[in-house]
Amino acid sequence: MHERSSVGDLAGRLRSELDRYSTGGKLPSSRALVERFRVSPVTVSRALAQLSAEGLVVTRPGAGAFRAEARDAGPAVGDTSWQEVALSADAASELVPRTVDASGVLVSLATPPPGVIEFNGGYLHSSLQPERAMAAALSRAGRRPGAWARPPVDGVPELREWFARGIGGAITAAEVLITAGGQSALTTALRALAPPGAPVLVESPTYPGMLAIARAAGLRPVPVPVDRDGVKPALLADAFRATGARVFVCQPLFQNPTGAVLAPERRGEVLRIAREASAFVVEDDFVRRLAHQDAGPLPRPLASDDPDGVVVHVCSLTKATSPSFRVSALAARGPVLERLRAIQVVDTFFVPRPLQEAALELVGSPAWPRHLRAVSVELRGRRDAMAAALRLRLPELSLPHVPSGGYQLWVRLPDGTDETALHAAALRAGVAVTPGRPYFSAEPPAAHLRLSFAAVAGAADITEGIRRLRTACAETGTAAGA
Repeated sequence: MHERSSVGDLAGRLRSELDRYSTGGKLPSSRALVERFRVSPVTVSRALAQLSAEGLVVTRPGAGAFRAEARDAGPAVGDTSWQEVALSADAASELVPRTVDASGVLVSLATPPPGVIEFNGGYLHSSLQPERAMAAALSRAGRRPGAWARPPVDGVPELREWFARGIGGAITAAEVLITAGGQSALTTALRALAPPGAPVLVESPTYPGMLAIARAAGLRPVPVPVDRDGVKPALLADAFRATGARVFVCQPLFQNPTGAVLAPERRGEVLRIAREASAFVVEDDFVRRLAHQDAGPLPRPLASDDPDGVVVHVCSLTKATSPSFRVSALAARGPVLERLRAIQVVDTFFVPRPLQEAALELVGSPAWPRHLRAVSVELRGRRDAMAAALRLRLPELSLPHVPSGGYQLWVRLPDGTDETALHAAALRAGVAVTPGRPYFSAEPPAAHLRLSFAAVAGAADITEGIRRLRTACAETGTAAGA
């Protein structure tokens, strides 16, 4: 973090001084910049590279860095209004018009302004990421023989084998495809399993990114309610009968956003109901590696109890590592595997081999189990700190379930709360939260917030963030005055 901020600071100072030099004029040497600004040679090199990428300087090996020629204003802006007609022309003939809307996903991907506490994040804070272990793994991977060669389209065999062992049951490496992150895997699965215009059953509430995938593919998400024990089998069976759907997407373990775990007595029921409907279950096993210290033994993936190829399983390393470590797996049995493979090849060819090799190095190192244990302890502490702060400072907000895995709490707001107004007030108070509306594919039963405890620096930020949220609640009439 310090090195990155130093690079940005130095680039900013050099940028502000460029007017001192004429076009083509030479900047001070790297050695002079190191001595003047008391930074490392690496920091100087990276700062100059940043200015070069911006087109402000030109670097010449052995000669130094020079001020670049000023860029002209460019051609006049054209008239792009014709695109409105072109992009909407197909909608009139589509049974279910495709809607490419990333707003529900961007809420959790957006970086808040400086000073704003990040309760909207969907990834581990940098202090929880195994940065050293990932850097070492990437370095070792780059030195492997053939590391930069084209990989098999299904993925590196040893990595497929590692994922297959983690899924368990009768799943083999031959039934695993390596994919570029869970979002990509879910996109491939839905395109393979449902034609445009078809209904797809989803948990309610559910992950907005999955709803965005379905709608972008011209699918019609149909909600099936969940409680703290997961999806309700009777309602799932009703939904299959009423819609004729052939796909159900679920997160049986630490569901996003509720944190629910599919109860043991419901697991077999879900598989039976789907099998009788001749339907697939897409199992998004996204946070198995983010179980909390007090979670106890975890239930196996649904795919491990499925001999008939009902389950298409998705799992990923991303949540437990870094948003940029986009390595995941798709597992399926039977003819559907070839369709999944074909779609992935057409869309992306393959996941870059260096990243696959780095994943193998990471999960095979002693640092990997140590990292998972440390994150397990830390997430439990953060979860408890947030739950305690909510109960103390915001008892008006209902917290029906405190999960033993994942990275968020799902809170119900008092009846009549304006989610949009509260979201805006929270930002003004200095805390970014995620409104609940994007998690519902139909009308929500009540107003909610999703509060992440993984993307902040620590327990102190959690306590302060809840204090700021109380200020926002008081401003909007959601809670008594602060």
